[in-house]
Amino acid sequence: MYYIRDVVKQALDTGYLTLEAEENLRRMLSKKYSEEDLEAFIALQQAAMSGLVRQQSREVMMMG
Repeated sequence: MYYIRDVVKQALDTGYLTLEAEENLRRMLSKKYSEEDLEAFIALQQAAMSGLVRQQSREVMMMG
């Protein structure tokens, strides 16, 4: 099984959140998830807001 925390870990490790990963997160967040996954998602949001993780979707928006 694939968890939100797995996607978050990859993004935090690489410093980059791909479009595919964002879509996976949306899909997973629309279903039941654990408190650990919620905490991981919050950590990802904080990392993105502080500039530790870049989002491909934001880069695409800025270019287009």
